[in-house]
Formats: sequence, C-alpha cells, structure tokens
Amino acid sequence: MAMPFKTFVFLDLEGTGLMDTLPKVTELCLVAVHRSALENPLRDRAGVLLPPRIQDKLCLCMDPCKSLGAHAAEITGLSNHTLQRNEKRAFDASTATIVRDFLLRQAQPICLVAHGGDRYDFPLLKAELLFQAVDLPHSMYCMDQWKAVKCLDERRRAKPRVIKGYYTLEGIYRRFFHKEPEGSHSAEGDVLTLLMIFLYEAKDLLKWSRQYSRRWDLIAPMYRNIKG
Repeated sequence: MAMPFKTFVFLDLEGTGLMDTLPKVTELCLVAVHRSALENPLRDRAGVLLPPRIQDKLCLCMDPCKSLGAHAAEITGLSNHTLQRNEKRAFDASTATIVRDFLLRQAQPICLVAHGGDRYDFPLLKAELLFQAVDLPHSMYCMDQWKAVKCLDERRRAKPRVIKGYYTLEGIYRRFFHKEPEGSHSAEGDVLTLLMIFLYEAKDLLKWSRQYSRRWDLIAPMYRNIKG
C-alpha cells in the first residue's frame, strides 16, 4: 500500500450459518470512519475512550431466502419468520448498489475491517455482490482485525495466548475495556465493538493495516452462483 488509508470501514455480517452451509446474509452493517478520527480519538473528562462523533453508518436486514440455522437464529435474534413479517428484501441488485455507493462516497483509499473477515465476512460479501453482478473497486483493501490483534500480541510476548475465547471479538473487548460489549451478535453491535477495539490499539493497527492489508480483488468469493 503506497499511501495511508483515508477511511476505515468497519464491517460485520450476520448469516444463515457457517461457511460449509453456503450461507446467505441476514444482516449487514458498515460504519465508515475517517483516519483523522482514529488518530485523534475522543475521550470524556475521566479519560474514557469514546466512539467518533463523525461516522457514516449503513445497517440493513434482509430475507436470506434460505432457512436460518438454529444456532444462527438463536445468537442473532433473527428468524425467517420475523424477517419476512417485516417485509425485508433479499440481498438483491439494489442492496449491492447501495453497499458499493456507500463505500464510493467515502474519502479514498479505503480499508475494510472485519473480525475474522478473511474467513467469513469478506468472502461472503464478495459472493453476494458478484451474484448481483456488482463488485467493489480493486483499489479497496481489506484487513482482518482478528489477525492483526493476534499478530501484535505475538510480537509483544514470547508465547502467544491459547486460552479459549481469548481472541473472540467479545474476549478482546473484555480484555481492553474490562466490561462486556453491548449488542453482541447484532451486526451493528459487533461493528461498534470492532471500532472501539481499533481505537484502543489505533497507533499500531494503523501501521499494521498499511503493511498487511489485502487488496479486495485478491479476496475469493465464498461460493459462486448457488441460490439458497
């Protein structure tokens, strides 16, 4: 990456299940934050870290047109019945266009950030977009914040942690802020947790993103042309 990213877009997807079930998206949230807000974080009078005042946000629920797995329904609070009762549309062409246009209106260049994004969020988003014959600019980059935090930890200590749950989104937040995150397993709640973790380690994560982020065109879709 030749120049620093100007915008970081924090991403979380909720889906019908895990990768091997060929999941469809049920909820999507994108929160775009300019680099300047990450370099100069807000704090209250007690010095507690605050989320940026200026952020663009896109949150959408959608009918996956496929049965939600029981576990996915339980942890997300979404179901096929409630999504259909609320007349949510599928991840269609208009959804794909909205996502692309939201990203294009941000200051460029952009880095997408997700927890475990290399395994789930980025490939699933790409699959849904390509199914609608829409793609994102190849100039966009992606950063898996799970990998970044783990890498930074390994640099700081001789032996990496192997405690169960240590590198879950909730586990990292709990270590940094000594409390439980709000809204876990909703796309918006997880994105805000992701953003606060980035703010906590902003100096090092900004450097890491420039060196290790991957170009969007190198992300392979999770699957191709398979309907629910």
